Amino acid sequence: MPDAERDTSCGLHLFWDEAVTAYDFGPGHPMDPARLSLTMRLVESLGLAAGPGVTVRAAPPAGESTLRLVHTAEYVEAVKFAAAHPERQDTRHGLGTDDNWAFPAVHSASALIAGQSVAAAEAVWRGETPHAVNFAGGLHHAMPDRASGFCVYNDPALAIARLLELGAERIAYVDVDVHHGDGVQEAFWGDPRVLTVSLHEHPATLFPQTGWATETGGPGAEGSAANLPLPAGTGDAGWLRAFHALVPELLAAFRPQVLVTQHGADTHLEDPLAHLAVTVDAQRAIAEELHGLAHEHAGGRWLALGGGGYAVVDVVPRTWTHLVATAAGRPVDPATETPESWRAEVYRRTRRPAPLRMTDGARPVWRDFDAGYDPADRLDQAILATRRAVLPHHGLLP
Repeated sequence: MPDAERDTSCGLHLFWDEAVTAYDFGPGHPMDPARLSLTMRLVESLGLAAGPGVTVRAAPPAGESTLRLVHTAEYVEAVKFAAAHPERQDTRHGLGTDDNWAFPAVHSASALIAGQSVAAAEAVWRGETPHAVNFAGGLHHAMPDRASGFCVYNDPALAIARLLELGAERIAYVDVDVHHGDGVQEAFWGDPRVLTVSLHEHPATLFPQTGWATETGGPGAEGSAANLPLPAGTGDAGWLRAFHALVPELLAAFRPQVLVTQHGADTHLEDPLAHLAVTVDAQRAIAEELHGLAHEHAGGRWLALGGGGYAVVDVVPRTWTHLVATAAGRPVDPATETPESWRAEVYRRTRRPAPLRMTDGARPVWRDFDAGYDPADRLDQAILATRRAVLPHHGLLP
C-alpha cells in the first residue's frame, strides 16, 4: 500500500541504558559494544532523541521469572555461575566457548538488554506508545538451554513470550539479520499464535546452518515459520525483491496484533562475518517498509530491535539511527552529513574516520516478483521454494 494511504502517525519510546555496553565479550571479539554507544551518540547528535513524540527510557533487568518464559531455570543458573567463574568453560550451555566468552557481567548485562526489550513490548501492547526501539536487543540465537552465536538471553523471544502472557493472540516476527533467527523460531516452533519470518544468507554458507525453506513450523503450527535463504552475494535489488515477494503477503494473511522486527546490520557488503552485499540505503528502505506494514496490518504496534552487525563504525550506527528516525516518524534524508561532533567522537574512540554521510550513495530498486520469474536465477529459485512451502498454509497461492 502506498505510504499516502497508510496511517503512519508516530510516537516512539527509545529504550536505552548506557549500562548495556557492559555486554562485552572482550578485546578481539566481533560483538564490540562501541557499536551501541556510537549509535546512540549519532541518534543524539542528529536531534532524534529530543524530537517531538520521542521518549528515551531505561528499564530494569529482566528478572528470573521473566527469563524463564523462554529459558530453563538450569540455564539461568549456569549463566550466573559463568559470571562468577568466567575462566570456566561450559560447553553444555554454550558458555566460555569461542563465540560466547564468559565475562563477569554476562548475566547482568544480558538480563538488562532483555529487560529493555520486554519493557518495550509491554509499552507497545499497553498503548503507551505505538512504536518502541531497543537497538541493543535482537539477540536471536540464544536457545532455551544454551548460549549461541554471541547471544546469551534471547530478548526477542522473551518480548514475544511476554506479549503472549499479556494476552496477545497473533504476533508476527520478521528477522532481516544476515543469520537465520533460529532461537526465536525454536522458541515458538509449535505455537500457531506466533509467525516467525526470517530472510538470511543460505545455511550452506553461513552460521547457524539452519533456516531452510522446508522449515515451516511444528505439528499444529504448520506455516507458522517462513524461511527465505538467500544466495551469497545477494545485493540490494535481490534482497528487496525477496522481502517484497514474501513478507507483505504473509503479514496481510496473518493479521498480527503486534509486529516485532529484528534489524541485524550484518547484511551489509562491508560486514566481515557474512557474504551478502546490501547497502545502508537498502537497510533503511526495509525499515521504512516494516514501519508501514506495522501500521497497515498491526494497528501501528511495532517493536523494533537491533541484532548483528560487525562493521562497527561504517555501518551499524547509521543503519540503526535510520531505524530510530523511521520509528520516530522523522526519517533522515540519506544525503544528510553526519555531524562533525559525532565524527570526532568516532575518531577519539576508535582512531578510525567516520562516514561522512548517512548514505552509501545507493538508490535501491527491485523488480517485483509478480512481474516475472526467472527459473534459472538462484534467487528466484529460493523465493519460489519458500512461497511454495509456506503460502498454501495461509490460503495463498505460491
